Amino acid sequence: MAPTRPPLRRFRRSNNRGQAIVEFLLFAMVLVLLFFGLIDFGRVIQDRLILINLSREGSNLASRGASLTTTMTDVINDAAPWNMNANGRVIVSSVLNSNGTFLITEQVASGGLSGTAAPSRIGHMGGSATLPATTVPLPQPNQYLYVTEVYWPFTPLTPIGQLLGLTLPSVLYDVAYF
Repeated sequence: MAPTRPPLRRFRRSNNRGQAIVEFLLFAMVLVLLFFGLIDFGRVIQDRLILINLSREGSNLASRGASLTTTMTDVINDAAPWNMNANGRVIVSSVLNSNGTFLITEQVASGGLSGTAAPSRIGHMGGSATLPATTVPLPQPNQYLYVTEVYWPFTPLTPIGQLLGLTLPSVLYDVAYF
């Protein structure tokens, strides 16, 4: 005759199964939060890399002699599949070092974001330019510096940031100087 298990032992065993399910659900919730957070964080990084490439491309093109209007149009066209005319903004400026005073001699802007939502951070046409501090003045006296600024709105796909109290930027920005 085979030995039988006492009923109490079977009861304890089923409790362990319930505990494992609760632990798994808690762990799964943490994994889901991390997964969704990584999705939005990864999208921000990808969008920033695209902005960096667009701004560098614009400044490089302008520094090689293309007109600022052509440069702006090329940057907008190269942003596809993004629709910069509807959602983003591109600002291309030329800055002259006039004996230590940095003047914006030409500036063009286009895109769906308004000038108040996406203003030029270096200055406006006809005014002085705000450039980053460097050990060597950029540009050199009587030379031009070409600046491309690119804005793009960012909307998170998941509500995880709101749940955790974290906020991602609503408008991404990058600038390149050549």
